[in-house]
Amino acid sequence: MGVHIIEAGSAITSEGERNAIRGITAEGLDSEICSYCRIMQRDVDYALECDVDSIHLVAPVSDLHINVKLKKDRQAVREMSTSVIEYAKDHGLIVEFSGEDASRADFDFLKSLYQDGIDAGADRLCYCDTVGMLVPEKTEKIFSELSSACSVPVSIHCHDDFGLSVANTIAALKAGAGEAHMTINGIGERAGNTSLEEVVMILEWLYDHRTGIKSQEIYKTSRLVSRLTGIPVAINKSLVGGNAFTHEAGIHVHGLLADTSTYEPLKPEVLGRERKIVLGKHAGKSSVTLALKELGLEVDDSQLREILARVKEIGDHGKHVTDSDLQTIADTVLNIYRESRVKLKDFTIVSGNQVMPTASVRITVDGEEVVEADIGDGPVDAVVKGIRKAVSGIGDIQLEEYHVDAITGGTDALVEVRVKLSKDGKIVSSRGARTDIITASVEAVINAINQLMN
Repeated sequence: MGVHIIEAGSAITSEGERNAIRGITAEGLDSEICSYCRIMQRDVDYALECDVDSIHLVAPVSDLHINVKLKKDRQAVREMSTSVIEYAKDHGLIVEFSGEDASRADFDFLKSLYQDGIDAGADRLCYCDTVGMLVPEKTEKIFSELSSACSVPVSIHCHDDFGLSVANTIAALKAGAGEAHMTINGIGERAGNTSLEEVVMILEWLYDHRTGIKSQEIYKTSRLVSRLTGIPVAINKSLVGGNAFTHEAGIHVHGLLADTSTYEPLKPEVLGRERKIVLGKHAGKSSVTLALKELGLEVDDSQLREILARVKEIGDHGKHVTDSDLQTIADTVLNIYRESRVKLKDFTIVSGNQVMPTASVRITVDGEEVVEADIGDGPVDAVVKGIRKAVSGIGDIQLEEYHVDAITGGTDALVEVRVKLSKDGKIVSSRGARTDIITASVEAVINAINQLMN
């Protein structure tokens, strides 16, 4: 992606963390690889074991953190900081010296501590808004002063407790900050940190400032981070959220067909993603026509009106119409019968607290019976893997999204499973609704596979 510095972890944390950092440094990336450190020599020793390029050396600078958390005084922090900076520099490390809780610190003390850090050899400084207390006006004033007073670059590190991390980061960069700390999807402690994708695209598109970041990698990286951390991205999150380039309202889709810039500030391809039209109660003729064309169907005006009415009926019940739903509606209106290429005969699940979840599936593919089995992290994962393996002969099917909702209450609740599957760049959505979550998942997956095969 072109990120300049990667804080890969905190080497003091555990042996597992150190193994991870070593693995990252061994990749030989162009980025500077950094380890978070407290103002303690042993933290630096652990970082050195991981062969990192730099350390992010964090010292508490507010009296609250110094007295309550560290249980020391300002002079002790000053002495500890300079000692560790000198030790790290003596061992060949780049040092970024950071003031934790700087936004609640005495500014004169902070500036004098930063100067001590520079005198001890710090290469960069960092101002941490640890609990998100800054506002853009104050940020601009602080960084105008720091950038002129300090002889080394000063960076900004914001948290999003009040939802201002991106705004404050942009304000700091405008006022002279030489670096910004950000995370993919804005993940981080509590409400998270500054969102990399938002800052990068604001700088690129709204300020016409080239960052060197390969923006086409942003969405793919966002999805990867979400999957590996298990932290979902809000569906309405800017740029990388599921709805960011998704259009439903008929008037919007009508405008998009004339010129995509009518309702999109930038093309989704810039972020490595695609535009999506969804159907619901706000759908219009334009969106239904476009969706039908993607299914390879042409309809006359009366057929279009009937299909649109049925789509709106589903939408009035608070649901989006999946690709499989639209296909079924269109087939009914157009009196089309489609033979499913993939049919489920049966499946069996073995699962328990002492058993690896295992699924066997028996399906027919174009009339030929196929039996497969697989294991997974749970029974649903196992059966979906088994189905994908069984249909591998007709294509590489990828599960892009999986979502489940309980429609009714109780342990016997009716559940709705929604999935998105892809094959060769084509993505379709489908749903299944049963009282058994596994059966609902199988139903949704089989429906989507048949949609991909048509």
